Amino acid sequence: VTEYKRNYREHVVREFLRDGEGDSSAGESPSIHSHYTALTITREPWSGHGAEHGAVGCANTSNGPATVTVTAQTLFRPNEDGQTPRVVVLVGAPGMGKTTMVRKVMVEWGEGTLQEQFDSVFCIDCKGMALPREASVADLVSQCCSHQRVPAGRILDDQKILFIFDGFEALGFSLVQPEAELSCDPREVKPLEITLMSLLKRTVLPEASLLITTRPTALQSLGQCLEGEYYAEILGFSAAMREEYFHRYFENASNADMAFRFARGNEILYSLCIIPIMSWTVCTILEQELCRKKNLLECSKATTRMTMSYLSQLLKHRDRDNPQVLQRFLLQLCSLAADGIWKHKVLFEEKEIRDRGLDQPDLLPLFLNEKISKEGGDHRKAYGFSHLHLQEFFAAMFYVLEDNEETVSDLGGLEKDVNKLLESYSESRKDLNVTVQFLFGLVSKKSIEYVDKTIGCRISPQAREELLKWLCGRHRGISHPGQALKISELDTFHFLFEMNEKSFAQSALGSFSDLDLQDMKLTLYDQMALSFCIQQWAGLGCVTLRGCSFHQQDPGVELDASGAPGAGGCPGTIADLRQEELHCPIHLLCWALRRPGSALRVLRLQWCRLSESCCTELAALLAEHPSLAQLELGDGALGDRGVRLLCQGLRRPGCRLRVLR
Repeated sequence: VTEYKRNYREHVVREFLRDGEGDSSAGESPSIHSHYTALTITREPWSGHGAEHGAVGCANTSNGPATVTVTAQTLFRPNEDGQTPRVVVLVGAPGMGKTTMVRKVMVEWGEGTLQEQFDSVFCIDCKGMALPREASVADLVSQCCSHQRVPAGRILDDQKILFIFDGFEALGFSLVQPEAELSCDPREVKPLEITLMSLLKRTVLPEASLLITTRPTALQSLGQCLEGEYYAEILGFSAAMREEYFHRYFENASNADMAFRFARGNEILYSLCIIPIMSWTVCTILEQELCRKKNLLECSKATTRMTMSYLSQLLKHRDRDNPQVLQRFLLQLCSLAADGIWKHKVLFEEKEIRDRGLDQPDLLPLFLNEKISKEGGDHRKAYGFSHLHLQEFFAAMFYVLEDNEETVSDLGGLEKDVNKLLESYSESRKDLNVTVQFLFGLVSKKSIEYVDKTIGCRISPQAREELLKWLCGRHRGISHPGQALKISELDTFHFLFEMNEKSFAQSALGSFSDLDLQDMKLTLYDQMALSFCIQQWAGLGCVTLRGCSFHQQDPGVELDASGAPGAGGCPGTIADLRQEELHCPIHLLCWALRRPGSALRVLRLQWCRLSESCCTELAALLAEHPSLAQLELGDGALGDRGVRLLCQGLRRPGCRLRVLR
């Protein structure tokens, strides 16, 4: 027995040490130790029945159970009353890290960390293991290490055994079994569902502990056959955990800093990174960008593309022989999402799910989490998306997914009218901002091709013209008659940056000559969007940024690996940049304005709190920009040295400045 246990522990470490997240086909998957980041998890006793406190990823836990960082060692730690839970149900949406948590438990036991708590630990993979139709508990134990002859009888005499059921919802059989049929003998062969129910009901090995991971869809039925269980709901990564995960993912600390600041600068993307598989998706894509020696400042795979990559991860193991089924399901799911966005609704009744034909067990749990609603004292099922931004993404997809007449007649009366969405956003519904941004990202040519290739669904390109017409029209209404046409809404630049198509941006900006933003705090991501658009804006003659502040990250980290935005140099040359560039908050702006052929005549930067470090950039702009005739600065801290640097640009032959304020 001692030799078997030693061999089994070694087998467990070999089997579970490699991190199984994402798709490791590109190379050897990393160690669970190198990538594993602790998760934020709520713990509550048996009365909880899981996620009742809002959508996973958006849970408002201020009035619910306290959130804690739970590790493999603390899952079965005694509670405040001193009671050690025998049964723990770990609940989480797809991609929340349930299986990774199981791998961590197995490795820590194999390496000896958990051996004080448990003599033996056996993991039954409900999703991947080929389970027999009939088996005893001893047979299941033998299957956990099938290459050895297991002295199951003596192993099961241990007092401290932990059985893990990973992906319980995948079993799919009824949990209602006659009490008289349940087994008391771990060696008795019974139908598989009877044997498993005997473990759950604790008629066999009543001293054993159970760890069950499941999606929320199985909670209600699971709760009917357990007693005294504790529920632990995975809420994902906290802010600190997100940063830790990025640093664990990237071996190079500089790349980790660069990638994390890119993600943090994008509010939508950073919020979605609360979902562990989304953090993995973002890190994987940014790693590919850096490996190609591209810069992150022009990373076109911003929010929409990364969300689509997350979606393809969820669907990668599905059979794609029948794309019509998936297309129809997605269209109904998107219709539900859009209906909810219009009605400010994040939870949906079970009847709504059935009426739309979404009650498909192989698809529904991938996208919606099951909740238990307590309204009116009744325990009723309700469903919600894993994150509000994912609901907004699917709402945007509703307006662009191709359909047929049969499907259209079954969408619950919701119109696929892009113009109505855009007009509502312009007039009063500013909460539709994220949905509109996703809309621009989805109709880019790269997105249309990506969705067709990876998911097997078709996006109609017709909305492109409507989006272009709307962008041009909204700013014409703002400009006064007889004045130059100007753009004064920051979101326009984000929409164009999300689509990331130069020709579309050129068409959208072509009839405008002025950029006018006032009293805004411009984040790094705002500056990236502005920079992209300015480069495509042939007729830009006047830039006014009165009272705007330029958010500056740590020196250099916001730049690309090649040392300057848009350059194609070699990684690592970032250290060769002049210190003035590294510390200049308007570096991105000036670099974009220096593009060849720029028609810029007026640059207004009053009350922008510009310091001496900006003057070298401004001097270079003056020297290289023959059309620039008017520069307005004010309320800055330029200092004598800053003014001297500015004068160097004024003396250069290329300077044609007429007015300095």
